Amino acid sequence: MTAVVSRPGGVGAASPVGRGPARRRRHRLADRPWSLWLALSYVAVLAVAALAPGFLAPSSPTAVDYAAALLPPSLEHPFGTDESGRDLYTRIVHGAADSLSIGLGAAALAIVCAIALGALAALGPRPIAALVDRVIEVLFAFPTLLLALLLIAITGPSATTQIIAVGLGSAPGYARMVRGQIRQAAGSGYVEAAVALGHGRARILRRHVLPNALRPLVAVAALAVGQSIVWASSLSFLGLGVAPPSPEWGALLDAGRPYVIQAGWLIVIPGLVIVALALAATSIGRHLQHRLESGARA
Repeated sequence: MTAVVSRPGGVGAASPVGRGPARRRRHRLADRPWSLWLALSYVAVLAVAALAPGFLAPSSPTAVDYAAALLPPSLEHPFGTDESGRDLYTRIVHGAADSLSIGLGAAALAIVCAIALGALAALGPRPIAALVDRVIEVLFAFPTLLLALLLIAITGPSATTQIIAVGLGSAPGYARMVRGQIRQAAGSGYVEAAVALGHGRARILRRHVLPNALRPLVAVAALAVGQSIVWASSLSFLGLGVAPPSPEWGALLDAGRPYVIQAGWLIVIPGLVIVALALAATSIGRHLQHRLESGARA
């Protein structure tokens, strides 16, 4: 519902009087983070699967039963079975530790490299900063998959290689963000005030620049975990990661690829688990970002 408000000159303009209640209802819905609780619940279940897989799936992930090969999902086998009769649910639960370890390791490596490169590019001496800038831009333009292929060709496929490849491939994008945040914080009003008060350079960096510049990385770290798991699973799907019969999720995708027509659940279910984790990490990261921004405005 809108009301027409007359202005000097006789021109009427629509005033959104009726939008207030609708806007308040949207804000009330936004204050109920159901997606956040769902994401946290899913991550909690995966954490239990990684730390105590026997609690959720007491059977062995390598137990073979050829008589039960390629059975569709049922009450006995909720996620079906693979070509060797191994229960897919059990293998996904026991593969959570490997997949989460690769994702967390790659995300941690990416964030550490991003902080180092971004800080050097923003705060280092001019020649070093210019050199690091060029390195960041070159790495950012270099495809992550090609970098992974190069590393795997040198060291061979393994979980460690996946962590290094995904971490180094993701770091340049985060480094550009860190560089921009540090430069923005260094030119802010509160830093100028600290300089005017005679505070030393080290104290200004420690108390003002770095805390404000690195605050967004708290949210980015959650996003990086989901992104890293997707990248690592993609490498395993291409046969460049942990090899079957490992229950790592990407390896499950690779093992189920020959049976995509005959037994589609071998691809669909592990893929849904990976996608759901990426969505959960994105939801958590966005909520953290919203809270940090709200705290900064307050």
